[in-house]
Amino acid sequence: MQKGTINVQTENIFPIIKKFLYSDHEIFLRELISNAVDATQKLKTLASMGKFKGELGDLTIKVELDKKKGTLKVIDRGIGMTADEVDKYINQIALSSAEEFVKKYKGKSEEDKNALIGHFGLGFYSAFMVSDKVEILTKTYKKGGATKAVRWECDGSPNYTIEEIDKKERGTEIVLHISDDSKEFLEEYKILELLKKYSKFLPVPIQFGFEDVQEKTGKKDKDGNDEYKTVKKPRIINNTVPAWTKKPSELKDEDYKAFYHELYPLNFEDPLFWIHLNVDYPFKLTGILYFPKVKKNIEVQRDKIQLYSNQVFVTDSVEGIVPDFLTLLHGVLDSPDIPLNVSRSFLQSDSNVKKISNHIMKKVSDKLEEIFKNNREDFEKKWDDIKVFIQYGMISEPKFYERAEKFYLFKNIEGKYFTFEEYKKHIEKLQTDKDKKLVYLYTTNADEQHAYIEAAKEKGYDVLEMDGVLDNHFVNTLEQKFENSTFARVDADIIDKIINKEDKQPSKLSEKEQEKLKPVFEKIVGSEHYTVIFENLSEKDMPVLITQPEFMRRMKDMSKLGGGMDYMGTMPDAYNLVVNTNHPVISDILNEKDEEKQQSLAKEVTDLAKLSQNLLKGQELTDFIKRSVELIGK
Repeated sequence: MQKGTINVQTENIFPIIKKFLYSDHEIFLRELISNAVDATQKLKTLASMGKFKGELGDLTIKVELDKKKGTLKVIDRGIGMTADEVDKYINQIALSSAEEFVKKYKGKSEEDKNALIGHFGLGFYSAFMVSDKVEILTKTYKKGGATKAVRWECDGSPNYTIEEIDKKERGTEIVLHISDDSKEFLEEYKILELLKKYSKFLPVPIQFGFEDVQEKTGKKDKDGNDEYKTVKKPRIINNTVPAWTKKPSELKDEDYKAFYHELYPLNFEDPLFWIHLNVDYPFKLTGILYFPKVKKNIEVQRDKIQLYSNQVFVTDSVEGIVPDFLTLLHGVLDSPDIPLNVSRSFLQSDSNVKKISNHIMKKVSDKLEEIFKNNREDFEKKWDDIKVFIQYGMISEPKFYERAEKFYLFKNIEGKYFTFEEYKKHIEKLQTDKDKKLVYLYTTNADEQHAYIEAAKEKGYDVLEMDGVLDNHFVNTLEQKFENSTFARVDADIIDKIINKEDKQPSKLSEKEQEKLKPVFEKIVGSEHYTVIFENLSEKDMPVLITQPEFMRRMKDMSKLGGGMDYMGTMPDAYNLVVNTNHPVISDILNEKDEEKQQSLAKEVTDLAKLSQNLLKGQELTDFIKRSVELIGK
């Protein structure tokens, strides 16, 4: 037996590793499994090159748990190590890296420490975060000479032992003697959870325990049905050849959908469509990105893209790594050019990651444009489910806006779809004001704004449906991009006033009569935030309308979505109470001598206007119903 002291200058390096190596101790299992996969893959490579001529045999990596003994083992049949290699790679290189790390970690943030770990490659020593003692039992694939199996043991002090042992099979067995403060890692459910999280798609089979499987007996029951028996079979954790590692030509639509449900077993809806990424230059990138139906609450969508490095799970928090709007997609990205043990801040500043991010954005816009050009009818069917995603991209990424303006679709209240250019031609004849500005009318709620929509339609105007979660932000983006254009909600003001038409109706009420009537309505709205104005409208229009200034309403809507206008959210709503001077009922109110009856009529038409805007609630609504019943009775 050889005893020795690891040559480290930094005192008590192991307690420091144990406490500070990773902010998340569960990473140890990912590191040890990754090492086992590397050792196995290296052996397969040597065999393919003719440098290893023995039988590969079963290369399954085994994870074994013994709660009574307090041990967790990771066993592979890879290349293994000689005694000299153990001394070199474990005692010298890895420990000197650990020592250098410890010198540099002091005063660093958690993210910086994790970035350093990636730099120093301290995978094996993560075992000491959860262990009192670690053993390595290993036998090299090499033949002859000094190739006997050896056992290395260290109890977390700078002292270690190496001794020769009898070990029949090549490969490496890591034995962790789990410490008292890490007993959770002796629970089967916990190890299973970690394996499924980090090892679900590793390229070498990983076995953890056994599972009950129903198997046919070859016999039939009395009704002629197959009989089954329960048998124990090795529980293989991972799918070694996930869909993204295959060529698109090898996969059918059913395969893509099946893989989607393998990734998200709780999502029962199929994706709308997908993009299979396969890039070799100037970086390596594979993956599949799925377009789900985007929910109203876009925050629910996030953290659904899983990032891998050579099939090893890295993170599912990819904000800042890919453009923000792409975090609404689902799926997998895999690149060996993305280091395994790094912080998100490192990834965000890495030049390869930026190139990958830009490439993905290009591929996404290419796919959308391709569907639009090749099958517009199908694209229109999917539009309501992908609109939010595309809007988000156009608002947040100027490059994406440039590409998406070719296939973005406006939808009007008739359910017809138009590209930007098509819609411009559709409305420019009627909806151009006297200043040559094109006026885009839109509704955010077709039911609540129905009366205003009908008034616009009667005049031959077209109204866009813009009732999505991001539409208020998007309107602002479009106003900045479109030349000589303005957007107005259909109830923002009197339609003809918005479009600045000068062929107004002559007023049936003189200015003097309007001044006489104004206090009647001002008394009704009282201290509420209404400005009473008179407009010469058609007799067919409502006697009283309520409008809300476009700018004020839009800013308040944006503040609700966190648009940087928080102070607007605290301001009271402001409305215009528009009195139609040409409606017969308004003349009746003016001419009514009984003051109480005059107030009652004025209140009735005002409440009708409020009702049309969903502003009549509580006691006011109850009083309105009672008063309406009384009026009907009379």
